[in-house]
Amino acid sequence: MLTLPAKKLGAQEIQERLAAYRSGDLPWRDGKVWAYVYPAPDDVTAIQKWAFTEFLTENALDPTAFPSLLRMENEVVGMCAAHLGGDEHVVGNLTTGGTESCMMAVKTARDWARKEKKIAEPEIVLPVTAHAAFFKAAHYFDVKAVIVDVDPVTFRASPEAIRAAMNENTALLVVSAPSYAHGVIDPIAEVAALAQAAGILCHVDGCIGGFLLPYFRRLGRTVPAFDFTVPGVTSMSMDLHKYAYCPKGASVVLYKNKELRKHQIFACSSWTGYTIVNPTFQSTKSGGPIAAAWATLHAFGDEGYLEAARQTLEATDGVLAGIRATPGLRVMGDPEMSLVCFTSDEMSPFIVADEMIARGYYVQPQLAGSSSKENIHLSITAGSLPHVAGFVKALGEAVTAARGKVHPEIIGQMTEMAKGLNGNLEASMGPMMAAFGIEGSHMPDRMGDVNALLNGLPSKTKETILTAFVNDMFQPPKREA
Repeated sequence: MLTLPAKKLGAQEIQERLAAYRSGDLPWRDGKVWAYVYPAPDDVTAIQKWAFTEFLTENALDPTAFPSLLRMENEVVGMCAAHLGGDEHVVGNLTTGGTESCMMAVKTARDWARKEKKIAEPEIVLPVTAHAAFFKAAHYFDVKAVIVDVDPVTFRASPEAIRAAMNENTALLVVSAPSYAHGVIDPIAEVAALAQAAGILCHVDGCIGGFLLPYFRRLGRTVPAFDFTVPGVTSMSMDLHKYAYCPKGASVVLYKNKELRKHQIFACSSWTGYTIVNPTFQSTKSGGPIAAAWATLHAFGDEGYLEAARQTLEATDGVLAGIRATPGLRVMGDPEMSLVCFTSDEMSPFIVADEMIARGYYVQPQLAGSSSKENIHLSITAGSLPHVAGFVKALGEAVTAARGKVHPEIIGQMTEMAKGLNGNLEASMGPMMAAFGIEGSHMPDRMGDVNALLNGLPSKTKETILTAFVNDMFQPPKREA
């Protein structure tokens, strides 16, 4: 087992070691990583880093001890509420990310339903395209998630299917603006009306789109109503570390009023220590992300964000045109933001993704779902604009290279074997992964065959494999020689 170094390391050696560790990371600074990272311009990044480190050690656990953090959080929340059409009654909190924001909304709905509606076992109804964070929340908080399919052409939630799934235990309806996988906005007004008529809650997940969509509307694009101006919308989530270009982790969860938000807060007076009152998951909470989010919003300003949105829109239009002009590819749905997914009926999208990565463009493969074929996903940002022509050229080359290539027959054989293993699956994980060149945290350069294997398995089997894989990945290293 690795232990602490016997003697302290100097700054230079620490920096050199970390630089070596980073050598295998995605090279996002070249603008060709189209997932995970939303980089700000260099001048904004400089002020972000200053603000983050300046408040790194301050602790938002106790807002009376560091009122600067409370002030910044309230100001950030106020700007976000106004951005999303909220009135003077809308309140909220900063969280570490979209998952925490969405989970807080579910926890709030559960506790609200138990107290206000006397529902002993609250349920949430959500389309299969809702973010996995809501499934995680249902799992963590022991809430039943009632999942409904979406329109197989538009990939939008079906109000009719949601209405049919509602019952006396329904506490919350969930819709997305937009859904991550396909970049389309659910029919929020119709679903929120269902919630309002039933006297229950409706959450709009605007984690990835909430900040950018109002700017797209101002740039002339048609964006349906999705925010607090829609009757029946009672809570929203919006990430600032995506299209507001703040450092991670910074997200907000917002509620129609304080009466609803109080169900989010946890207080404990049953122990012998200091007073515990937590508005979100964390107790100890670094001031760094709070200060950096505040600084970023001010460093961009409305004018700067509008220009970033214009660049993002131009890049998205260019990429969509390139995909549609490439024989053998088709865009899935009609993206309403800068999230694009495309597939092929003539070749494996997983092989195309490998070919794109080999050409320096990181794209995100997505497995097939109940309403969606396997595909490739892109998150396009303002920083993507200079790389659109290169991306489209590389895509054409990748498609040409992928034509005629198929996954080896052993993939199908292993898929059938995995299906039959059931409870004995984990015992066979080692040899199965080794066959693909996966050992511990080491991954093969090409993941297409692995994705093809997972794609053919039932959801529960996939989850078992992924759980076992990650369980093996996170292990302390052996003692260094």
